[in-house]
Amino acid sequence: MQTLLGFDFGLQRIGVAVGQVITRTATALSTIRTRDGQPDWESISKVIQTWQPDALILGLPRLADGGISDFTQQVRRFARQLEGRYHLPVHTIDEHLSSRTASDLQAHEAGTKGSDAVAARIILQDWLDTHNGIK
Repeated sequence: MQTLLGFDFGLQRIGVAVGQVITRTATALSTIRTRDGQPDWESISKVIQTWQPDALILGLPRLADGGISDFTQQVRRFARQLEGRYHLPVHTIDEHLSSRTASDLQAHEAGTKGSDAVAARIILQDWLDTHNGIK
């Protein structure tokens, strides 16, 4: 069974979701607060130790015209840091409108872990829906 963790990176919060390839489903897990604009690596490490993922999936923001922004570069840096710290493959997927969709879904889903975790679930579910496995 291949387990995946999905991340929705933000400067104040990082949403986290878990999914697996067999059922091709993702579930919102938690929201990790950043510390002084930096990822809380201790909390991220705990999630990774708990779930033992085979790969990490990260939403990559793009401008409406498909271009990249300064924030896109920050997300790419976070991806490199994840890969370097945990020696796991990190895959990115366009996260176009995932945060807005997450806010809409959170209003309809009882007991969610916050819109950032729901956004991570949407990112991970999109990846599962478009990929057959981990490479």
